[in-house]
Amino acid sequence: MRRGTEGEGDGEGEGRGGGGRGSEARTAPVVSEPQSHYEIPAERLPEGFVDTVLEVPRVPAEPRASATVVVMREGAADVSGPTGGAAWRATRGAGRPGGPEDSRGSPGGPEVLLLRRNRATGFVPGAWVFPGGRVDAADGEEALADRWTGLTPEGAAGRLGLGMDADPPAIAYYGAAVREVFEETGLLAGVVGDGGRGGGGGANSAGGAPDATAGHAGTGTAADLRAAREALLGRGVPFSRVLRALNARLDGTAIEYIAHWVTPVAEPRRYDTRFFAARVPSGATAVHDEREMTGAVWLTPRAALARHRAGNLPMIFPTIRTLEDLCDFATVEDLLAHYRGREIPRIQPEIVRTATGVALRVP
Repeated sequence: MRRGTEGEGDGEGEGRGGGGRGSEARTAPVVSEPQSHYEIPAERLPEGFVDTVLEVPRVPAEPRASATVVVMREGAADVSGPTGGAAWRATRGAGRPGGPEDSRGSPGGPEVLLLRRNRATGFVPGAWVFPGGRVDAADGEEALADRWTGLTPEGAAGRLGLGMDADPPAIAYYGAAVREVFEETGLLAGVVGDGGRGGGGGANSAGGAPDATAGHAGTGTAADLRAAREALLGRGVPFSRVLRALNARLDGTAIEYIAHWVTPVAEPRRYDTRFFAARVPSGATAVHDEREMTGAVWLTPRAALARHRAGNLPMIFPTIRTLEDLCDFATVEDLLAHYRGREIPRIQPEIVRTATGVALRVP
């Protein structure tokens, strides 16, 4: 999520157009009956999303390489509060990273981190999304590739089904995934200290009060992490140098490839997005970057879907589908083990307008 770049944080595989598309466009189909079970009423979608499927460009945009991450932590054993097992509170603040969100969690398995996009952004404003963004050239450079333990360029290429001459290289998607999580949430997902112990950010990671676990894994104090995050975001310091300064390495066993979405051709901004799941310690909390996000929440996939169906958590299709796929795992390790080595299909859906909203045709 580099500052000042077009489409920053657009890693969820579903674009959202803004404004007209000129005369070089044709009308998208309007159907009266659902074409798939992924029909969503307009009120459950981000504001203005339905209007973006009315016109399709004659020449589809070239999809840009991007990575999205389902950040996961083990859920709390028990929860108190008026929401009856889905306790949550979005973080809020003004002009600084928001204080840590409600970390009481939800019962019923692992929790995932969702971020709410600023309504002023051009990409699905107001939607709840996973952290993610475009792959940068530096994400595939040797300096960052050398920071991986348990993942090689050859292994990454085999896992993603890409050739060794692919541009960007496969390992760049993994590097972008971890970098984007740190930029957007302050969490070092899939990161260990050089001594091998997990340094996934602890209680407050790169923001908020000092973290009782910070420094135990060779990733520095909370102040060190805040400074590292600002160096990455504000000064453009390469992620490889940030990791070296924190005495940290990337752990290939703590991140797994779980999905591959390509934006429908109807969208003016398209992304070829690899989805990953990454583990952070139980009790980890996010400190979102308020320049792009206005809230952060931990929920079980099932609880997040229930809130979406109730109209309280607007999300886009890949987010919904991914949450559906993650509902039945008892632990984060169970989920990572399930996807480890599993063949991942490429999904490029078609969006169509319906009488009540939009529907998704999945091949």
